[in-house]
Amino acid sequence: MSLDWIYYAISWILLAWHSAWDAIGVPEAAVLGTNWSWILAIIFLVVTVRVILFPVFVKQIKSQRAMQALQPQVKALQEKHKGDRETLQKEMMELYRKEKANPLMGCLPMFLQIPVFLGLFHVLRRLNPDPAKTNKDIYGWTVDQFNSASDATLFTAPIASKFGSTAAELAQLGANGTVVKIMAGVLVLVMMGTTYLTSRQMILKTGWAEDPQQRMIQRLMLYGIPLSLLVSGAIFPIGVIIYWVTNNLFTLGQQQWVLRKFPPPVTATNKPATTGRNGAQPAKTSGLFGRAKPAAEPAKPAAPKIAGPKPGAKPANPKKGRPAKRQG
Repeated sequence: MSLDWIYYAISWILLAWHSAWDAIGVPEAAVLGTNWSWILAIIFLVVTVRVILFPVFVKQIKSQRAMQALQPQVKALQEKHKGDRETLQKEMMELYRKEKANPLMGCLPMFLQIPVFLGLFHVLRRLNPDPAKTNKDIYGWTVDQFNSASDATLFTAPIASKFGSTAAELAQLGANGTVVKIMAGVLVLVMMGTTYLTSRQMILKTGWAEDPQQRMIQRLMLYGIPLSLLVSGAIFPIGVIIYWVTNNLFTLGQQQWVLRKFPPPVTATNKPATTGRNGAQPAKTSGLFGRAKPAAEPAKPAAPKIAGPKPGAKPANPKKGRPAKRQG
């Protein structure tokens, strides 16, 4: 199956945003070693894709809430059919169908973005300032646009270069290998960190799933994908990593907004304990990192007030009432 339609679509959006920034007056030449018109074109490619996929994101949230609400019933089925995995799976699928919950909906937005990622990967990998390169004008590009993008850099590192670029590839791009490795390495670490945070943010708010399959998917999203990027990130062009990091930051903001506006229902998996040991309130967690807010120190009991003498009263004689001293 040809993927040319994806390459044409990605190129069209990318070139449209580049033309828009050029029309606004963003300089074509590098400023601080960066061609901002192309960097902004990649960033707003993310914005365009996420706006298109926003209805899918809403369906994802609804499906996750439905799955969460079904956790007590899922747990009951697990207890009922313990040891009979085939019947358990059949009953769970029937429950999901009846309640219109889709366990795979949580991963759908990510799956739909894979073609965009692959398309951008292919388009940026073709960039090469070599005058002898052919097919510069495919996918809707002009030769001038292709040459401009081939020379585009982020702090002097070409957006078509990658951490694992060979010496020959770096020579073709006119790039400094050390600068490319530092720039790509930093971006890969940021990509891993933001990928981890997007998954952690959702799990902190919704809790771990009771269903073993759902819990396995959560662990894969939380740990497996970020770790895999440590290896695969070496083959991603810098422009693709910029796309990934921007997409993660967009996801963090979008999820935070949705979770604040439509908080998840309280269940056994995410219900905070009302009291801790000795009746103390537990520390609350908030923010992307789930850090605990320090509990307020208990107020010290106020010292008892000693009533003063009433106005006009005779002062009390402290010596009065004491036994007289015996004279020896």
